[in-house]
Amino acid sequence: MNAFWHRYETDSTRPDGRDVRHDLARRVLVPAAVLWCVVVGLGLLVTGPLGGLPAEAGVSTWFVEQRTPALDAVTTVLSAIGQTEFLIGACLLAIALTWWRTRQWWYAVVPGLAVAVQAVIFLTSALVVGRERPEVEQLDHAPPTSSFPSGHTGAATAFYLTLAFQAQRVRHPVARWALTLLCVLVPVAVGVARAYRGMHSLSDVVVGALNGATCAVIAWNYLRRTPATGADGPAVRERAPARLP
Repeated sequence: MNAFWHRYETDSTRPDGRDVRHDLARRVLVPAAVLWCVVVGLGLLVTGPLGGLPAEAGVSTWFVEQRTPALDAVTTVLSAIGQTEFLIGACLLAIALTWWRTRQWWYAVVPGLAVAVQAVIFLTSALVVGRERPEVEQLDHAPPTSSFPSGHTGAATAFYLTLAFQAQRVRHPVARWALTLLCVLVPVAVGVARAYRGMHSLSDVVVGALNGATCAVIAWNYLRRTPATGADGPAVRERAPARLP
């Protein structure tokens, strides 16, 4: 597992443009296409043979029954954390800070790549599935996209999970675990807030989280890295002499 968490740390060699383009095609576009098929397939299953999962109406109604002014205020903030505008700004800040600290642009772009891939899959799959939002009072203005999958949950999961991956470079164990736990809990809170506010059914949130988590892993692995050759030895990246187009 160390090779996964520290793949950009053990191999800090700068990739050339051809490497990046080749790896993006094989390690991002191909798995993202498979993920899109899975998300759309699940959506069509929910809206088709499963009849919209009528049992989820009870979950949405339960969330409505729990509403209080205090929880309304808290979920307003949590929902905003998953909004496009907030995450674009957060991504740009994370990329800039990581680039400044590491001088590795190919590592710094990982959060942005995760959110971008998630957004493409979310927007196009929502267009195909076209699921209606829960039939309860909605506390937010409904965006033009359909309910399945949850874009707020997916974007928050993609972004904060990549930050959780990056947090594994923190040397202090308490700080590392605290940051990791925080980054994992934030998207969970966003998903709960979206269901609480009547914007999504439970399956919308679950598949949105699945989309975001998978995109985080895809983005983290987008570039081939070679682990260090020894416990204390320098990182060595084995490159093929030439790559066929």
